[in-house]
Order: sequence, then structure tokens, then C-alpha cells
Amino acid sequence: MTDTPIDRIRNFSIIAHIDHGKSTLADRLIQATGGLTDREMTNQVLDNMDLERERGITIKAQTVRLHYKAKDGLTYQLNLMDTPGHVDFAYEVSRSLAACEGSLLVVDASQGVEAQTLANVYQAIEANHEIVPVLNKIDLPAAEPEKVKQQIEDVIGLDAEDAVMISAKTGINIEGVLEALVTRLPAPKGDANATLKALLVDSWYDQYLGVVILVRIKDGRLKRGMRIRMMSNNSAYQVEQVGVFSPKMIPVDDLGPGEMGYITAAIKTVADCSVGDTITDDRKPSETALPGFKPSIPVVWCGLFPVDADDFEKLRESLGKLRLNDASFHYEAETSAALGFGYRCGFLGLLHLEIIQERLSREFDLDLIATAPSVVYHIKRTNGTMEELHNPADMPDPSQIAHIEEPWIKATIMVPDEYLGSVLTLCNDRRGQQADLTYVGNRAMAVYRLPLNEVVFDFYDRLKSVSRGYASFDYHMDGYAESELVRISILVNADPVDALSFVAHRSAAEARGRSICAKLKELIPKQLFKIAIQAAIGSRVIARETISALSKDVTAKCYGGDISRKRKLLEKQKEGKKRMRQFGKVEIPQSAFLAALKMDS
Repeated sequence: MTDTPIDRIRNFSIIAHIDHGKSTLADRLIQATGGLTDREMTNQVLDNMDLERERGITIKAQTVRLHYKAKDGLTYQLNLMDTPGHVDFAYEVSRSLAACEGSLLVVDASQGVEAQTLANVYQAIEANHEIVPVLNKIDLPAAEPEKVKQQIEDVIGLDAEDAVMISAKTGINIEGVLEALVTRLPAPKGDANATLKALLVDSWYDQYLGVVILVRIKDGRLKRGMRIRMMSNNSAYQVEQVGVFSPKMIPVDDLGPGEMGYITAAIKTVADCSVGDTITDDRKPSETALPGFKPSIPVVWCGLFPVDADDFEKLRESLGKLRLNDASFHYEAETSAALGFGYRCGFLGLLHLEIIQERLSREFDLDLIATAPSVVYHIKRTNGTMEELHNPADMPDPSQIAHIEEPWIKATIMVPDEYLGSVLTLCNDRRGQQADLTYVGNRAMAVYRLPLNEVVFDFYDRLKSVSRGYASFDYHMDGYAESELVRISILVNADPVDALSFVAHRSAAEARGRSICAKLKELIPKQLFKIAIQAAIGSRVIARETISALSKDVTAKCYGGDISRKRKLLEKQKEGKKRMRQFGKVEIPQSAFLAALKMDS
């Protein structure tokens, strides 16, 4: 299988906005080249996580090797990488692009160029990719291929004259895509006789094989039984199995330059396989490492705590295994008075956070409480030092703070003209600063600078609702700026609940405090005594709600008789409630935590 000459290998990834048909196109390509029989085919065959199938999104980039007999009579080896489209998984995309030489840019012929289309194309251009535009869904009645071709040329600046017109769902012109891959994409370069150099593209944990590593060979050959070395930490292993995905795992004898495949080497510990590392021959190691990937920087942090304190060890192991599979996820240990031992975890965005939580509960059977998501603030102290604040509960005393800086993002929003007004209003309400506004046909492209903590909670959902789902949104970090921020503490029965404290801009503090108190009032069950719920900045209370006491009918056993007897019982109950309020602990149910942390507008 590995005797394909290097000039007949094509490595490519499929890039597109969410829902423009990447995974469906991958299905058709696998089917057309006979990678799987019709009986083995399922929809979105490369989305092998339950979560991916349920939500209809791709989370992990997947690879597959296909063999295609072209019109020139030669058989080509095509290595396909299916990539995610969502902004939170842009890190997965950048890794996949580093392993390929070309990209298929899939654009929905009825919807045109969207914000993520742009972001992913620019990533591909940065990776020096040859790009083949593909217009999908041309069978839809709303498809406007000529208009969309013009849009690709105007917005992205790619020549779309000979874009391939297809329908991935019905299989129209899939042959045209395969021909374009073979004729328009460059072959990889590499020297089979040089020292082994392979890029570690991805790795995941398999309970039978240990750690499975996805590699792209740049130079040399990787054979079964050879000793390899990871250049970042100098650990050496014996390769047990070499193989490729077709999409089933198929063992092969060796992999040569330009090829992609997987290896297993009885690697037990997760930490030894860092994504982007260079793998070389242990006997004659390479002098220089491959450039690898830029490390990802987490944007959103939140605390994860096990509901049952005994699960802490299990949580630690599970996070380790997930970290192996997802290099953009970070975590560090922390403790909380209300929630016990847990981890402070960093994510690339809210969808990323949700997916990790869901995977922990499904794949590792963990019950978790998550604290409110927060972003990383820079605190400049009065003594001149600067420190990062990941957790609002750790905020120093205001008298020691000179100023606080918050992260800003540059957001690109593409929206049909009729919804532009409501989108601009939303951005302005979130303290946004307009940087640019241009038109492409009847669609507006607005560029805004926005504070990240205004975007982190529910900006994406609000944007979708004010634009009826038509707006698309992409962002990148745009530095830090000084701002007037305060920490809001939530007190229940005069006890601070550190897991609910959050940082907000002073102008929005009161409204946010009020909304969280009102929400907790509905969520915390009544006790036999009154409960005060307060939001406070420092010692100043800015909002309060009171949960009335649950009234137990203590006079039920009194049939008739003197009223003073009933009054005596009621007085006794009143005394008891007073004492209860002094010593009563309010247990906040987990459902209340989760609901209170989902901010509404």
C-alpha cells in the first residue's frame, strides 16, 4: 500500500463555515473511491463521537486515506482531513492545515461566503495552501452559483471561475472534485532516504492500544519495530503498529514521505505526546525539529468540581486523557469553600466548554458542577506588579488595585441587510466599537471591537436570535485595554458563595446582580426560615431578594378550643425559625447553580 510514488500523493483538508457540507462531501468522496462498501456507509462517517452526530457538527479533525483511479489512468493516493467549522475549534483546523498542501474550500451556493469561511481561508492561505473552491448544494432551489462565485472573488480574492459545482447530498459531480484534487493540488515534497522526520498531528487514548498517534511523514520512512524518539521531551519508544485509516484502521509495513497514518508504541502516559512535536529515528536523530504549531491560548476559564468529592481522582485522570486528545484544553487544580476540590479549566470558547463538560459526563461518567465562565483579566497592583486573574474569587482588595485590564476581540459579523440594525444595536449594547462596515451584494460585513467578557456568556445565541439565524460570527483576540471593572459577590443567608461571584463592568453591575438574585430566588427551594439573597460590590449591597419561609401547619392537631393555645404554638414556631436562621445552612441544589450560571439578557 505504501508503494505510491510521492508525485501521486495528494494531502488535502476540507474547510468551510458550519453546515456548508464538509462532512457530507467527505462521505461522498469515501463512497466514490470505494473506501467503504455501501453497507458500511453511514452519514457523517468521520464524525465518530456521539456528540458530533447529535449536534451535527465536527469537533475533532479526522483523517482518511483513499485511492482514486484518475482519467489519466494512474492511481492516486488521497489523504483527506475533515476539519471543524466552528470558531471554538479553529485550533483543530490550524493543525490539520499544517499537515496538508492544499484545501477544498466548500461554500454553500444558497448562503454564500460566511464569517468562518473567511477565517478558515485566511488560515489556509497562511499555510501556503493551493485552494480549490467548491460550490455545494447547487441542487437547492435557492442556489445562486454565479452570484456566489462573484462573492468569493470580491470578498476573498480567489479566482472562482473554475469552481467545482456539486451537490454532496445527492452526489452530483463528485468525480469533478476528485479530478480537481489530482490536477490542481500540488504533490508533497520529501526525501525517503533522509533521516526520519514526522509531524505529530493528533493523538488520542485507546483503551486497548494505549496512545494512538496520528503522524504526517515529512522525510524518511517510519517502519514497524523501529525505535522512535519524541524531540520535545527526548522519550524513546518501540513502534508496535503502523497503519492508515480507510476510514477503518488498516495496518501497513511502513509509511513514506508525504503520507499520513497512525502509529502505536505502547505509550502509557498522556503527557509524552505533545501535539506538534517532531518524531525522529532514535538511532540517528534529526538535527532540527519541524516548526510545529503555535500553542493555543485559552480564552474562557471556569471551575469544574465533582458533585461527589470521592470522584476527584477520577476527574483528574479523565482530564488527563481529554487533554491528550484536545491540546487546546488547559487545566490546573483549585479549591473552593463551597464546592471542595476541583480544577480551573481553560477553553477556547463557550461551545468548547460545553463539549468538554458533555464529554466528561459521557465518556468518563462524571457528575460535575461548573462555575460561571470568566475571562483572564490583567490586574495592575499599586506596587507596580501585574498579575493574571483567572478566578473572580481570587480578586485582591480594591485598595491594592491600580487598574484592571480586560481582553478585547475583533469580531467579523456577516449579516443580511434587513437584520443589520438589530445586530449593530446588540454590539453597541455590549460596549462594542465599530471598526468597519462594508457591503457585498445585499449582505453587510461589520467589524467590531468588543470586550470578551460581554461575548463569553450568550452573545452568540443573542446574535442568532436577533438575525433569525442568518448572521455568522468569527473573532480573534485583539489585546488588552484598561476598563472600569468590579467584582460582584453573591451572598446567600449572609454567606458568600464564591462559585457564583463574577466580574462585570460597573455600568452593568447592578442589572446583572439583580438578575442573578431574582433567578436564585426562583431556583433555591424554600426552607423553614427566611433566606436573604444579596449581590454586593465590596461591602455595598446592590440587589436583594428574600425567599419567604415555608410554613408548616403546627396548629393542625388543635380541634377548636382556646385561641391562646394556637397562638402559643405559632409563637414557639416563630422562635424556632429565628434560631434556625442563625444556624441554618442553605444547601443550594446543583440545578440552581447551573441555571443561575446561564446568564439571561
